[in-house]
Amino acid sequence: MKAMRTVRTLAWSMSIAALLVSGCASKPPARTDNICHIFEEHPRWYDHAKRSEERWGTPIPVQLAFVHQESSFRHNVRPPRDYFLGIIPRARKSSAYGYSQALSPTWKEYLEATGRRNARRSNMADSLDFIGWYNDISHRRLNIPKHDAERLYLAYHEGHGGYSRGTYRAKPQVGRVARRVNERATRYTGQLAGCEEQFRCRRFYQFWPFCR
Repeated sequence: MKAMRTVRTLAWSMSIAALLVSGCASKPPARTDNICHIFEEHPRWYDHAKRSEERWGTPIPVQLAFVHQESSFRHNVRPPRDYFLGIIPRARKSSAYGYSQALSPTWKEYLEATGRRNARRSNMADSLDFIGWYNDISHRRLNIPKHDAERLYLAYHEGHGGYSRGTYRAKPQVGRVARRVNERATRYTGQLAGCEEQFRCRRFYQFWPFCR
């Protein structure tokens, strides 16, 4: 009994520590070509992506393909500034920020819609939840399947109104990027199929029977 209590105490301590650490910014993965390597380096990211998938329906590989394209897994990315006379900084061209590169007005909509007032764009858990939320709207408004990374990304980049108007048709570069996102999501899907089980049972809950 004493040994069991010790295990349970250790499990709870690890879970609390994980919750505290999950709010901290993480370094980009050393390798981003394989989703298994990403989760090996940042196992909590799997938990965040799985939670978003369960809540909103966007598959984990699609979420990670979006983050790869938008920020290369860097938590504090912003669009570059222009400089007047080469020295005086001007306003940035966009308010995009963080892992998901969510625009400030869209992020505000997300906060209001979900009630997650403390969510931050520099937090991976919040960014993945945002991607799931946005894609859920794309699915409901535009009838885009949640596994269709290419069309979901076009709606993500152009906005729901822009996608409806077909603005991406006049932007060949955006179409090429969307296809790359889809290709990466497809690769991530195949890779995750071979390693997902280890991330389900890797954390403190590996002590319980369903992870045997």
